[in-house]
Amino acid sequence: MTAAILSAALVLTACGSADSGSGDNAAKSGETRTIKAGNGDIKVPAAPQRVVTIGNTDLPFIDMGGKPVGVTEAAESELGLLPEDQRATYQKATRLGQEVDLEKVASLKPDLILVQIPDDEFKKIETQLGSIAPTAFWGLDTEWKALAEGLAEAGNVKDALTKQKSDYEGRVAKMKQTYADAIANTKFVNLDRYSSSDPGTYVIGDIGCVEIAQDDIGFNFPKAPAGSDPLAYANLPFEQLAELSKYDVITYPADAQGKATEVFSPVVETNTWKALPSVQAGKALGVFCPGNNSYGAVLRYLESLDKALATLPAKK
Repeated sequence: MTAAILSAALVLTACGSADSGSGDNAAKSGETRTIKAGNGDIKVPAAPQRVVTIGNTDLPFIDMGGKPVGVTEAAESELGLLPEDQRATYQKATRLGQEVDLEKVASLKPDLILVQIPDDEFKKIETQLGSIAPTAFWGLDTEWKALAEGLAEAGNVKDALTKQKSDYEGRVAKMKQTYADAIANTKFVNLDRYSSSDPGTYVIGDIGCVEIAQDDIGFNFPKAPAGSDPLAYANLPFEQLAELSKYDVITYPADAQGKATEVFSPVVETNTWKALPSVQAGKALGVFCPGNNSYGAVLRYLESLDKALATLPAKK
């Protein structure tokens, strides 16, 4: 879905005394600075050396070159989408499990803890985490660009973020120019399917990477009216694929090589799909989305989308 919601079930085990937590870390950290996070103004080390990431902060921090000493457990399917160097960084860190043991966090002697989990879960452990090290928290409603800014500021990786933002803005500007006609005159639809989807169903995807193509570049994809649940929440039977003939171009989830993902393959194997005018005209495009919660991942998505759009037949 939009950003992988790693709702960590946190184990409230004993964390040791404050003597093994913030006091020692403060003595070792040297210079400090104050950053703004979802839990207020937080004094953090100017150059943190031992960062623990919890929840959705793991992969975005690594994406910006961060090297956490402790991370929460990520699914193998998610790790498989990472570039090799980022996966290696993740593997070197101590895994805190899906149930984050606070005693284990304390044993790593972090000088900074970065957290994005549900608000109610954070409130249960805010005091314990703060006794271990300065803790910066962002709620799940934090937009991914704002989260990147916060992580970069707290974790001292702003140079990497600046480079990523420049690359992103350049890519978006170029695609707006290259595909100006398609943006103005093409009706797109994005399809998706999840491992949890009922057999024989798909969804019209209006969350995730497609939001970048729609909101930042301007492509015309359908989305739910304001205040309504996303279209992606409604399972549709394969029989309704025929209704997609009103769209000019279809995008769907693919791997890095452009092949339909295993989960989506049942859709492209149907006769209804094969009979769609856009499919027969070569206007059904597999696009790779490794994630939409960090600039590096989104850049990889845009690169895949750009390559796919470049294969569209020229207008006669």
